[in-house]
Amino acid sequence: MKVQGIKDDIEGIIFDMDGLLVNSEYLYWQANIQAAKEDGLAIPEDSYLKLVGASVSAMEKFYHQYFKSKSQRDDFIKRTDDLVEKWTDEGKLKLRPGVQDALNKFKQANVKLAIASSNYERVIEHNLQVTKTRSYFEFHLSYDDVKRQHVKAKPAPDIYLLAQEKISIPKNNILVFEDSSTGVAAAKSAGLKCVMIPDLKPATELDKKNATMILKNFFEFLKIIS
Repeated sequence: MKVQGIKDDIEGIIFDMDGLLVNSEYLYWQANIQAAKEDGLAIPEDSYLKLVGASVSAMEKFYHQYFKSKSQRDDFIKRTDDLVEKWTDEGKLKLRPGVQDALNKFKQANVKLAIASSNYERVIEHNLQVTKTRSYFEFHLSYDDVKRQHVKAKPAPDIYLLAQEKISIPKNNILVFEDSSTGVAAAKSAGLKCVMIPDLKPATELDKKNATMILKNFFEFLKIIS
């Protein structure tokens, strides 16, 4: 597949999931707000945006700042996850703009597709089932794989290096799609070209340096491929 602005043919694409393929980052944000209100926690609503694509250490810092105990934090996380799962089953989880058209186009072009997400295996499987997109992907890697392989999560490059090895395509012929600064940094560190399609948070100046290109949605990308 030819992409304007990229000299190498693209034979494989590796996607993040949350906030990129699906609108789950928004659902998590709303679930965070509801869970905090139910527990009487005085957390500013925009503070949750700091968790978008956040590293494990950044999330731990957030939890330490707002929660009195580990049990309170764990209850908050469980309530958030339960709400998102409930809303997903109610049909609130949606593919982001242009995703379905892009997946169809990539498959028609015989491009191998995979997912490298920081979410858990069961959540990825659930999302793929609900959106009816499981058949498009060769495989997916999750946070469970990161733990099993004893490697580091994003922004470390490890999960993308694992995905590149598994998809068995040279780095020059792989393209990554990400929505967060953490994911873009991981792809860059792995030596992979990355298209950023921001979701809840706009691209930073560092993102503009690290990403191969930054687009509003997948429809824009479809205009520059052949």
